[in-house]
Amino acid sequence: MIFFSKVTSKKKSVKDIELIIWFFPLILVILSSILIASTQRQIFYTNWLNHLTTAVVGMILAYCVSKIDIERLRQFLMPLYLITVSSLFAVKLIGTSALGAQRWLNIGGFNIQPSEIAKIIVIITLASILDNQTFHSPICLWRPFGVILIPWILVFSQPDLGTSLVFAAVLLVMLYWSGMPLEWLLLFLSGICTSILVGVFRPGLIFWIPFMGFLAYRSLPRKYLSSSFIMASLGGIAFLSPWLWTHFLKDYQRERLILFLDPAKDPLGGGYHLIQSTIGIGSGGLWGTGLLQGQLTKLKFIPEQHTDFIFSALGEELGFLGTLFVSLAFFLIIVRLIKIAREARTKFESLVVIGIATMIIFQVVVNTFMTIGLGPITGIPLPFMSYGRTALIVAFVALGLCLSVSRRTKLFTRS
Repeated sequence: MIFFSKVTSKKKSVKDIELIIWFFPLILVILSSILIASTQRQIFYTNWLNHLTTAVVGMILAYCVSKIDIERLRQFLMPLYLITVSSLFAVKLIGTSALGAQRWLNIGGFNIQPSEIAKIIVIITLASILDNQTFHSPICLWRPFGVILIPWILVFSQPDLGTSLVFAAVLLVMLYWSGMPLEWLLLFLSGICTSILVGVFRPGLIFWIPFMGFLAYRSLPRKYLSSSFIMASLGGIAFLSPWLWTHFLKDYQRERLILFLDPAKDPLGGGYHLIQSTIGIGSGGLWGTGLLQGQLTKLKFIPEQHTDFIFSALGEELGFLGTLFVSLAFFLIIVRLIKIAREARTKFESLVVIGIATMIIFQVVVNTFMTIGLGPITGIPLPFMSYGRTALIVAFVALGLCLSVSRRTKLFTRS
């Protein structure tokens, strides 16, 4: 699949597209507000109301953004990008800390999380760069990688492993969508796979590294040199991985990356969240205990459940059917966004929408996997459901950009 297909002659109404993109996020927000209230029964907590109020502001902003021609944003990208990078620098200098991380700026009494805003700015900037990108040699990729490198380093050092992973996922998918060969995508991911093999099955490197060398020979210029370079690089990664694991990652990050395999190793420490989350989801059964009736949620067995672990409250109180409904809602949103991206009028618009779709689906998959024990705890919020005012507003603004593309596409097909 390369880039996007030509605009179809089918004339569906704009309302058909907007119904999915407006309705399901709104339902998710309302549902999550009830779940947030369930996780915080004390009368002095009003996070559930803040969540609803923020969603209203977000929807108003999304509507306003949907009326803007996003092509006009390109002339403001450089100042927006510089402001974003500057705000990430400011977080390192004067940011507000909470739960062991320094990720927020206090502006007018409100805590703003610049890394969330950076997601949208990076997506639009990458789309502008990749609009005219060619893929004759990996050297030509220095611009997209350079654009994402500074925000990635600043976010990773906060530390915010989850958001830095979102940046990486968005970059790779947008590169592929813009026409980068699939073999290049596999080669970019080969370093991560090599590090994993070092830890779980080192003999597999005997086959893995030569196979990557073969892919490099088939897809890159200067075949013998490229193949040798890739195999030497992967060999270096295999040699350095144990040292990087020990010295590059912080202690809690290492724990998060391995404890999901056996959380019982530290049941009262790093594995506590995961154990209680899976117990809560499992106790919900098929139908759940009912909204505001979850006992584990009520007794606060999972700390900060209203943020990254809101899915566990959903599983306990609405059961398997509730989690199935939420998963289906996200699936329909993503299907619509991909359709908008495929039918977009310009390559730039298509790339913006696919970047946003990648951001949402990556967060959904990683968040749900970590709450049910299929992945490490990375601190990624569940879109529209986890409590977080900046993240929620950014999610709605992102949908507003997609609606703008959809509107322009429909107007073009009708003209």
